[in-house]
Amino acid sequence: MTETTPHSPPAKAILFAVSAAVLWSTGGVLIKLVDWNPIAIAGSRSGIAVLVMLAAFGRPRLTWTREQVMTAIAYVFMVVLFVVANKTTTAANAILLQFTAPVWVALFSPWYLGEQPSRRDWLLLLMMLAGMTLFFMDSLDGGAMLGNGCGILSGVAMAWMVLGLRKQKDARPIDSVILGNALTFLLCLPAAYGPMIDLRSVVGLICLGVFQLGLSYILYSQAIRHLRALDAMLIPILEPLCNPIWVMLVVGERPGPWALIGGGVILSAVLFHSALGMRRRGHIARGPMGRGRKSRAS
Repeated sequence: MTETTPHSPPAKAILFAVSAAVLWSTGGVLIKLVDWNPIAIAGSRSGIAVLVMLAAFGRPRLTWTREQVMTAIAYVFMVVLFVVANKTTTAANAILLQFTAPVWVALFSPWYLGEQPSRRDWLLLLMMLAGMTLFFMDSLDGGAMLGNGCGILSGVAMAWMVLGLRKQKDARPIDSVILGNALTFLLCLPAAYGPMIDLRSVVGLICLGVFQLGLSYILYSQAIRHLRALDAMLIPILEPLCNPIWVMLVVGERPGPWALIGGGVILSAVLFHSALGMRRRGHIARGPMGRGRKSRAS
């Protein structure tokens, strides 16, 4: 298992991943402020996010390695497929199907990264998926085949994006995200022709680009250098949990009882997983010398 480095403690990496998930979760409310078509929104927010990331990191180091390009392409597919899924099936279906991504990460990470999930990881993964199902129980439906298919493929793309970012832990993962956002902006640019420009839409787009996408991926790209791919995928499951909280605060729409139960299951699983991970890494950091001191004192 990959250990964290002393200058970036696990608690900080977990905090960055949680913060990224909270920022991602604002997307549902912010998108409602923008009266544009979804493809135009996706491209415009990516364009703004590129500027934010360039301001934070400077010129990207585009080495055009297989991992860098693959991760950027996976990012583009994740964003575009999720937008299509949201337009052609229910939002609940789209979110739930995209967050099958941890399953794909757990399946592929042993082969691609050499990070083997434990039995506890699989148990917590099942708990989180069960919690997600309960969380969206009231709003799930059959949906359209195209939308559900795009939702699943968006989850696969999200998994490969995370795997690719983790593969570049010793380089600069943010460069793949910058490249992915630039490609998304260019691909979606034709759809941005002719939308009405009003103050509310401009404010919404700025918030989407700066915070929901720009700052979130700055934090996430730092976190994933010090977290296993599966950890970096399980913690952001908090995103769909936070989304209806923003809706409740802004719109006044309250979640139903199944959503509260499912949210409790998800939150408990994430907190338990994070706490055990920090404790395990603390034992690793102390090492044999720490255990030796304990045995002499007893």
